[in-house]
Amino acid sequence: MSQTDPELLLQELGGWDWDLCRRELPAVLPRLLSMYQESEDWTEHIRVLRILTEMFLPHISIADLEETFFSKVLPKTMVQLLETLTGCVRYICTLQECVPLESIRTLPSSVLYVIKNTFTHCKDSESVYCGHLHLISDLLQAMFKETYSLQKQLMELLDMISIGSASTEDNIADMVSVIHTVLEICSVISNMDHALHANTWKFIIKQSLKHHSVLQCHLKHSDILGGLCKDTLLSFHSCLQLAEQMKMSEIQDGTDLRLFQKTVKLCRFFANSLVHYTKEFLSFFSDSCSQLHQLFLQIYSKFPPSLYAPEILEVHRDEISRVFLVALDPLISQLLRFRPFMEQVLNDKLGLPPEQQLSQCLILISVMDKLSSQPEEVQTLWNTGKSRSLFSALFLSFRQCFGELSLPVCLPEVISTGQPAVLITLYHYVCVHLCSFIASTLPSHFPQLEYALLDAVLGSSMITSLLAMDAWCFLARYGTAELCAHHVVVIAHLIKSWPSDCYEVSALGVLLRRMLFLMAPDHQARLLLQAAETVEFAQKFFPEEEENLAVWQHISLKALNPDLRKRVACQLCMAGLAQCRRWLNSRRALGELRPVNTALSVLLAACNFAGDTLEAELQASILGVLGQFWTFLQAKQVSDEPCLQQTLCLLLHLLEFFIQALDAQLITQVFALQSALFQLDPPDHVRLAMVDFLSAMGKVFIPQEAQRQVVSQLSSLFASLLADQTWLIHQHALEAFTHFAEETSHEDVVPQCLNSEETKNKVVSFLARTRHVEETTEARAERMKQERITCSAQFTKMAGERESTGEPLAKRACHPPAEEQYKSAVGTMEGAVEAVKLLLQKGSAPAWLAVKLEALHTALATLRDSVR
Repeated sequence: MSQTDPELLLQELGGWDWDLCRRELPAVLPRLLSMYQESEDWTEHIRVLRILTEMFLPHISIADLEETFFSKVLPKTMVQLLETLTGCVRYICTLQECVPLESIRTLPSSVLYVIKNTFTHCKDSESVYCGHLHLISDLLQAMFKETYSLQKQLMELLDMISIGSASTEDNIADMVSVIHTVLEICSVISNMDHALHANTWKFIIKQSLKHHSVLQCHLKHSDILGGLCKDTLLSFHSCLQLAEQMKMSEIQDGTDLRLFQKTVKLCRFFANSLVHYTKEFLSFFSDSCSQLHQLFLQIYSKFPPSLYAPEILEVHRDEISRVFLVALDPLISQLLRFRPFMEQVLNDKLGLPPEQQLSQCLILISVMDKLSSQPEEVQTLWNTGKSRSLFSALFLSFRQCFGELSLPVCLPEVISTGQPAVLITLYHYVCVHLCSFIASTLPSHFPQLEYALLDAVLGSSMITSLLAMDAWCFLARYGTAELCAHHVVVIAHLIKSWPSDCYEVSALGVLLRRMLFLMAPDHQARLLLQAAETVEFAQKFFPEEEENLAVWQHISLKALNPDLRKRVACQLCMAGLAQCRRWLNSRRALGELRPVNTALSVLLAACNFAGDTLEAELQASILGVLGQFWTFLQAKQVSDEPCLQQTLCLLLHLLEFFIQALDAQLITQVFALQSALFQLDPPDHVRLAMVDFLSAMGKVFIPQEAQRQVVSQLSSLFASLLADQTWLIHQHALEAFTHFAEETSHEDVVPQCLNSEETKNKVVSFLARTRHVEETTEARAERMKQERITCSAQFTKMAGERESTGEPLAKRACHPPAEEQYKSAVGTMEGAVEAVKLLLQKGSAPAWLAVKLEALHTALATLRDSVR
C-alpha cells in the first residue's frame, strides 16, 4: 500500500476485495479521512467520499460510527456541497448581461433536486434518526440554513431570466419544470418555516404571472391551485389551534400570541396569492372549482358562528376576520363570472356533510351581496342557473341549517349606517340580505324569484316557509301596488284550487293574510266588492259567494278599512251560516263536511277580526247554529274521524267568542263531550283546542244547575292536560290554567285542578319562571348537532311525498240521533230564548224581531205537530 502518493493509494484501493478492506480498515481509514479533509480538488473529493462510503463504512461498528466517521465526514460533505452550489448560483447572478436559460439549463434542475431532498431529509429527520437526533441536530441546522440560502440565491437567478414569445420549447419546458419542482418543495416545507414557505409560494406566483403568455397552457393549474388551497387551510387551522390554546391557557400575550399573529398574516398572504393567481388563470379552472368551493366551505365550517368551530376569544376571531377573511373575500367576486364555479355552487347534488350546511348558506349570501354590482349577464348567469336559481339554492341551503336556526347562532350585521355592527340571529341575517338582493333583482329575473318563493312557501320546512313569506311581503312593499295585487290574486286562486286540508294551503293562507294588509285600499275594494271591471280583477272573490269561503277563512278582516270590514264580515257570516244550515238540515254525511268546516273557519275569522261589528241578531244566529252541532256530536265518532276533529276544534274556538252567552245546557254538553273524548286519547290539535277553551272558562260564571257536573269535568280536564307529556300541550296548559285561575270566580275549582304534588310544583315553577335545567352553551350546541341528524333524516323521508287529502266517502252518514242529542238540541233552543230575553231587557228590539219571532213560532208549531 502506497504511503506517500495519494493517487497511487486510490488506484490500489480499486482492486481491494471485501475481506481486505475489513482487515486494513484501521490503517487505511485515517489516511482516507485526512485526504478527504485536505483535498482541494472537487473531483478527488467526491472520489474519496465514494470509497469511504462504499468500501469502508460497512466495516465500522455501530458504536464507532459517529466518532470515527460521521462527525468527520458528513458536516464537511453536506455543507460543502451546498456551499459549492450556492457559489455557482451566486457567480451567475453577478454577471451583468442577461443570462439565457439555455446557457444554464442544467443548473436549476440540479440545484432544485438537492434543495428538495435536503428539505425532505430535514423534515423527516425525527423519524429517520429516532432517538439519535440530538447527535446531529447542529449538522441538520447548518444544512437547513445553507439550503435556505441556496434556494434564495437560485430564486434571484431565475428572476433575472426572461422567457418571451420567441423562446424555444425547451426553454418553456425547463421553466415549467422549475415551477412544478418548486411547487413540490412547497408541500415539503409547509410546516417548517413561515418565511421560507411564503417566499417559495411568492416565487411560484411571480414567475407564473411574469411568464403568463408563454406558460399558461403548460402549467399544472389544478396542482398549483390545490396546493394554494391546501396551504391556506393548513395555516387557517394553525391559527384556530393557537387561538384555542390561548383561550384554554388564559394567556393572551407572549410567544403564542406572536406566533398567532404571524400565522394570520401568512393566511392573508395565501388569500392574496389566490386572488392574484385566480385573476390571471381563471379560464383554466374549469375542473378545479370544487377545490375553491371546498376552501370556503371548510373555512366557514371551522369559524364562528359554526356549531363545529373551536371555542376562541372574540379578539382573536375579529383579527382572523379582519386580516384573513377580508383578504379572501375578493376571490368570490372574481369567480362570479365563471360559469363552472356557478354550476359547482348551485349543484343540487352536493351531498354536503352537516358541518358544511351553514357554510354553503353563507357562501350563497356572499354571492348575493356581490351580484347586484355585477353586469346583467353575470346576474343572469346566477339567477337562471343550469340546475336551479340562486334563490332556490338559498332556500334549500337555509332549510338544512335547522341546528343553527334553533340555537340560534348570531352573526354581526350593520343595521344602521354609521353605527357599529350588532349581533343578529341567522334567520334575521339571511332575511336582511335576501331582501336586499330582491331589491336589486332585475325584472327579467322575477319568474325565477317567484318560483323560488312559492316553492319555499309550499315546502315542508316551516321556518323556510316563513322566510319566503317575509321575503315575499318585502317584495310586495318594495314593488308596485299592482304587483302586490297580482300576487294576492294568484295566491287566492291557489288556495281556492287545492283541498283545504293540505298543509300547503295553511302556508298559503298565512301568506295571503299578510299580503292583504299590504294591498292598496282601492285594490282591496275592487278585488272584494266588484267595484271595478279591470281585466286583472275579472275573477273576484266575493265574500257572499260560498265557493269563495275557502279563501276568506285565511284572511284577517283587520286588513280592511272599518266600513269595508263590517260589510264583508256580515256577508261572510251570512254565507257561512247558510252553508252550515244546509248541512245540518241534510242527512249530515261526513263526506260533505269539508265545506262546513270551511264555513266554520270563516265564521271564526269574522268573529275574531270583526266581532265588534256584528249585529246582535247575527251573533244570536251564529250561536244558535253552533248549538245545533253539539246535539249530534259523539265522542267515539269524533275520535275516529279527522274531519269531525276539525269540526270540534272550530266549534270550541267559536264558543270562546260567545263564552259569556252560553247557557247551562250547552256548557253541560260541551264538557260532557270533551270528558268522554279525552278518555279516547284525542290527537294533539284537539287537546290544544280544549286548552284554549278551558282558559276562556275563567270569564264564565257556571250556572248553578250545571256546576255539579261541569266543575268536576273542568278540573279533571285541567289536571290531565297539566300532566300531559307533550311539552307543547303542557306549556299551553300551564298558561291556560294561569289565565283561568286569575279570572275565574269559582276559586274553589283551582285547587281541584292540582291533583298531585308534581303538578303543583310545575305550576309554582311556571309562575315563578323557574328553569328546571340550566343547559350549557356547549351542551345545547351538541344537542343541536344530534337533532340535525334526526331532522335531516325526516326531511329526506318527506322528499317527494305528497300528503293525502284524506277525504272520506260522501255517502257515510252520522249515526242516528240519540235521546240525549234531542235533549241537547231543545236545551240549545231554550238557551237562545233566554238570550233574546236578556237582550230585550237591555234595550229596545229592532223592527225585524217581531217578524222573525213569528216565523220561529210557526216553525215550532210544525215541529210539535210532526212528533205527535
